[in-house]
Amino acid sequence: MNTALAAARPQPSIGLQSIVGRIGFLPALLVALVAGMSAIDPQFYGIINILNILRNASFLAIVACGQALVIIAGGFDLSVGAVVALASVVTAKTMAITAAAFPGNNALIIASGVAAGLGCGLVVGLVNGFCVAKLKVSGFVVTLGTMSATAGVGLMITSGIPVYGMPDVFVKGFGRAQVFGLPTAVYIALAVIAVMVFVQRRTLFGRYVYAIGGNVDAAVVSGVSVQRHIVGTYVVSSVLAALAGILLTAQVGSGQASFGGDRMMLQSIAAAVIGGVSLRGGVGRIEIVAISALFLTILGNALNLLHIDSRLQPVFLGIIMVAAVALDELSRRRKSRV
Repeated sequence: MNTALAAARPQPSIGLQSIVGRIGFLPALLVALVAGMSAIDPQFYGIINILNILRNASFLAIVACGQALVIIAGGFDLSVGAVVALASVVTAKTMAITAAAFPGNNALIIASGVAAGLGCGLVVGLVNGFCVAKLKVSGFVVTLGTMSATAGVGLMITSGIPVYGMPDVFVKGFGRAQVFGLPTAVYIALAVIAVMVFVQRRTLFGRYVYAIGGNVDAAVVSGVSVQRHIVGTYVVSSVLAALAGILLTAQVGSGQASFGGDRMMLQSIAAAVIGGVSLRGGVGRIEIVAISALFLTILGNALNLLHIDSRLQPVFLGIIMVAAVALDELSRRRKSRV
């Protein structure tokens, strides 16, 4: 087995959870948070609140999975929030136009809208990946630019006004529907997580992503197509962000350029970092990132129930992110001394 593939095996996370044991920290913290909030506020374990948490966690987990893949490969994707918003407005706008041209043809209306929304994610991902892999531009700079451009396009399309006109079957029959008591978004998120875990552990693409993030020079020497795989990570990230935008649109019943934004971008990075994805690349596991997304969603919900000023809530997120990065660095230094 060559050096790159050997290094490409999924490595144990070195984030917060490694301080107290492999993949044991976040579940324990999650249980403690749930137990504490259940004792403090009975509204927390109400069925409506639980469903709201699961729905919102699903949106974040989908975006965070793509973000984690990019970071594992050694990059960053700051454009995911803007892609969520653009996919939302393009999906709604396309459905409204198609509905006017082909009234009553719900299958065509929904298919065209979903295809257009995912297509937006594909285009942005290709642009990001091409600039990073082919032009050798910093992923931070590239995605910062596409974030601004994508957000601007979304505002131009809508003039800041929500877009309506989608079929009821898409909104009420899908976005707001429940299957066995759970929102449809939960099942889609679980499917995405399962596929991403399989890709990480069982495919060459997943192993090559680890190899590139761990040691790009060794990956090149081993014959890995670095450029193609880097482009692939950005495409996956943007398409998953677009998927989250489509699900949000179906749930709310309108396309809005205000979806996603800086908050979704920051939360997706936080979920990845707190979930043990190293900002240096080469380390991270999707299933832990998904747990981290659930934790952040519950934390945000708890702060709301406790009536914490919304202006202060980003402070908690920032502190947690800084702590996760600091512990990640301390763990790396400790390992280097061994």
